[in-house]
Amino acid sequence: MAINRITVLLAEDHMVVREGLRALLEAEGDLEVVGQAQNGREAAALAKRLRPAVVVMDIAMPILNGLEATRQILQETPGAKVLILSAHADEAYVERVAALGAAGYLLKQTSAHSLCHAVREIAKGNTYYSPAIARRLHNHYEARANRKGLLRKKEACLTSRELEVLQLIAEGRANKQVAAELGISVKTVEKHRQRLMEKLNIHDTAGLTRYAIGAGIIESSVQMTIV
Repeated sequence: MAINRITVLLAEDHMVVREGLRALLEAEGDLEVVGQAQNGREAAALAKRLRPAVVVMDIAMPILNGLEATRQILQETPGAKVLILSAHADEAYVERVAALGAAGYLLKQTSAHSLCHAVREIAKGNTYYSPAIARRLHNHYEARANRKGLLRKKEACLTSRELEVLQLIAEGRANKQVAAELGISVKTVEKHRQRLMEKLNIHDTAGLTRYAIGAGIIESSVQMTIV
């Protein structure tokens, strides 16, 4: 009898890690990797086209980070389920995952068995979190209840496009490079940059970069050229 396989899309910018995950998942008879993405923008496009049962998503990726890619996937691909797989367990990432509605969050230190089990559970419509992440989510929801459910104002006011522009600016891209990457005009990029500075009350590129690091949009280890 044919096995009804669970289709998986892998989004991870390190090829060695991505290939290792693919081999690990496909060693299981019921899991099938149908696509691989090396950045968030590619992940969002592939998820829309391939409609996998589960997207396994890293957070720290170039061009478009995994959290913003997750938001786009959940908005544009009905029924999509995203499992965050990351080395990061700090508060900034956990809070954003909670707000996005990802189906699970595993730390990369987890076992192969836990990863495969998480994919199966999420494919069935359940959620799955590493114990450390579950504790942080519990604390997040308690804190959120104490704040009457309000998100941080600065994060809530940025549009998806503004977050894309912010990441590319923080990664050191000039306006022309941002325009080419997003398929928009330089003038439009300049308008987005100006709106970002107005909304965040930040007046230079270095300040935008510091904000992006603090908000978990990029990693502090990213090599940046301030333009």
